[in-house]
Amino acid sequence: MMKKLFAAFSALLFLLPVAGCSGNSPSGKDDTYTNPVYAPVFADPAVIEHEGKYYAYGTEDYGEWKPSDDPLENESNLKCVPILQSSDMVTWYYAGAAFRGSKKPSWGSPGANVWAPDVVKIGDQFVMYYSLSIWGDPDPGIGIATAENPVGPWTDHGKLFTSLEIGVDNSIDPAVFRGDDGKLYMIWGSFRGLFGVELTDDGMGLKNGLDYAKENKVLVAGVVGPWNGATYEGAYVVRKDGYYYLFVSSGTCCDGFNSSYHVRVGRSQNPLGPYTDDNGNSMCGERRGHLVVQGNSEFVGVGHNSVVRDEAGDYYIYYHGFDATLSSPMYGNSNRRSLLVDKLEWTESGWPQVKDQVAGRSGMKAPVVKSEK
Repeated sequence: MMKKLFAAFSALLFLLPVAGCSGNSPSGKDDTYTNPVYAPVFADPAVIEHEGKYYAYGTEDYGEWKPSDDPLENESNLKCVPILQSSDMVTWYYAGAAFRGSKKPSWGSPGANVWAPDVVKIGDQFVMYYSLSIWGDPDPGIGIATAENPVGPWTDHGKLFTSLEIGVDNSIDPAVFRGDDGKLYMIWGSFRGLFGVELTDDGMGLKNGLDYAKENKVLVAGVVGPWNGATYEGAYVVRKDGYYYLFVSSGTCCDGFNSSYHVRVGRSQNPLGPYTDDNGNSMCGERRGHLVVQGNSEFVGVGHNSVVRDEAGDYYIYYHGFDATLSSPMYGNSNRRSLLVDKLEWTESGWPQVKDQVAGRSGMKAPVVKSEK
């Protein structure tokens, strides 16, 4: 009976918006918000804007704590891509999911799940680049799905490549962006080197094919070799003032309250580098990059980000983190990564960071969106 009551409560909680706001008024002039902005598990956020609405795509990994929007959901449906929607960038609602249940891609290793998607609007369609992997996967890869609407339905087009095919160990965490030259680029990888290639104009394939990409891919950050937590994963690129800013995450992502995850950034005047940090060091090494955000007494394991610009021209960084103030048995030291957002401040020399370079909790100025004009 208790399990049924908890399941019902969880389902209700998951359907409710997690606003985290105080003083939220239509004017938006004095609004503040509180982290986390979405408390159920929502890791590896990729956030986009479309027609005045905001959409977030993430990794679903509930472990022992599994709120559900669907009373009929079962174990075969646990791993999918949850999709959130917002009109103000801080109040998020569950809007649906991609790859639920039998729709999960099956071209990868047995038991592989969808992780860390990135979504880009290319032409008239939305293109989702997703990781398909298990922990310790010898041959994870990156696939492609498309939709005419940000929430789907999504059509899976299968793999773009696997690790062995492209010659990059641990090929996950894709990040796709358009350069000033109008071309599409992808940077991907996880703790064994981040690499970049050019994509076709429609974003559906590798420019000049797989063999060409394998031979001409560019190491843009980290080092090639065994797993190295002092290097990087979770790439994301922002264009600003003639530079490409490469955000990366370093440290341990998934060790509960012991996680050391944090975000660093390097920059380049070219989409595939070379990228350097604020000390002029190449990002192709260990512990490089200007510090953007790290954990504190309230949030730990903060990282794997995306960045969105509000209507006032300010940049906001979305990332996940463990709420270190939660110690009840319901949460424990589990893989419960929630959605956080902070405003990026820019130093005089042009480097982005959040206030005090640590995750914020409350009283922060909310973004300005179209409805607030």
